[in-house]
Amino acid sequence: MQYNVCMRKTETNETRSLTRLNRRYAKEVWGAIVSQRQLRQLRDLTERYGFSVAGAEIQLLNGNWYVTHAGLLRLAERKHCKGIRVQQVREFCDPAAGRWVFKATIYKNSSSKGFAGYGDADPSNTSLLVRGAEMRVAETRAVNRALRKAFGIGICSVEELGWLAGSPGSTKEQTLPAKAPNQNGSNNGQPRLRDRLCVLIRQYNLDPAQVKAFAADFCGTPTLREANRELVESFISHLATSARENRAALICKLNSYSQLMEVKS
Repeated sequence: MQYNVCMRKTETNETRSLTRLNRRYAKEVWGAIVSQRQLRQLRDLTERYGFSVAGAEIQLLNGNWYVTHAGLLRLAERKHCKGIRVQQVREFCDPAAGRWVFKATIYKNSSSKGFAGYGDADPSNTSLLVRGAEMRVAETRAVNRALRKAFGIGICSVEELGWLAGSPGSTKEQTLPAKAPNQNGSNNGQPRLRDRLCVLIRQYNLDPAQVKAFAADFCGTPTLREANRELVESFISHLATSARENRAALICKLNSYSQLMEVKS
């Protein structure tokens, strides 16, 4: 009995420590963008699910918290999830059109009947950067929805957001008045591209000058300011994925631009 009491006390201390760390990292990453209300929400999410800001398991986008695929998988691991089954829903798939639909089922334990979730992806709701990889995107979205159902997570996942995927057809922008090619702001309720890029730079502690040089090279323009919104959207999506999946490789890539900048100067 004493052993169980000590275990509960340790877990409580760990949660409190993570809550303090998340609050500190959130202020470092998002600065004045994060409000006291959002910090209270972050504390609740930390206490309920143990998500880590430093581990890129949760992100603040457009004033709302979103869980990431990595965060959901780590939660499943912490909860000793029994298994994940993913099936293609063939009657709704059209490989020629790049449309895929998957069903994922989460089994929390050996006696679980399963929690199901569906995910779809096609060229209209995915980034140009992942064109041809819609099948993998659909699978990820299905797993995310199933995991959120299984563990009672009411917030959406980053990978399920159509606008974050960077697809021009998945936003309202095409119905808005045309803007100059180098206008990277937003008037449709979404975060400005510059703000989203700054958040990524702060979140992953990247060098701003290197990121700008990388962005210009990625977009094929002399400077980032000359790139159109679609290209910048694709770059931000690419940068976020690279930083989340392999930050070390991204840093090496960015360092190569420092050498190029030194040569030019």
